[in-house]
Amino acid sequence: MRHRQRLAANERGIAALEFVLMLPFMLMVMFGIIDVSLLLCDKAVITNAAGEAARQGVVLSVPRASVGQIQSVALSYMQNGLVTGGTATTPTVSVPSGQCPLSGSNNQLQVNITYTYQGLVLGSTLSALTGPVTITAVAVKYCE
Repeated sequence: MRHRQRLAANERGIAALEFVLMLPFMLMVMFGIIDVSLLLCDKAVITNAAGEAARQGVVLSVPRASVGQIQSVALSYMQNGLVTGGTATTPTVSVPSGQCPLSGSNNQLQVNITYTYQGLVLGSTLSALTGPVTITAVAVKYCE
């Protein structure tokens, strides 16, 4: 009986030691999953913003939407949707093809968005070691 009690007490100590040794790794995996999820959420936001901005630029209107108006549509879409850790970086929106022409052969509008993800937990630490994580989105639509 005494031998069993001593054995049970020893096993509790071993279980506590195993828990202490494994806890940092489990926390790193958990926070890594959270950071990757937030990164994918930001990717979805900038992809949708690029699509909305391109749509604004291709919709038939007189006068056509200017490059500044297309950029402001994308920036306003992303304003409250991006998840940032610490200091927020402003996304860069470019429209390399310019605004849609009223007529002609160049009938595509392209919107590019680049965003530097800072991360909340592990992302900010990894960014300090490996450099920033840059997310890009491109939307191309035909002019109406």
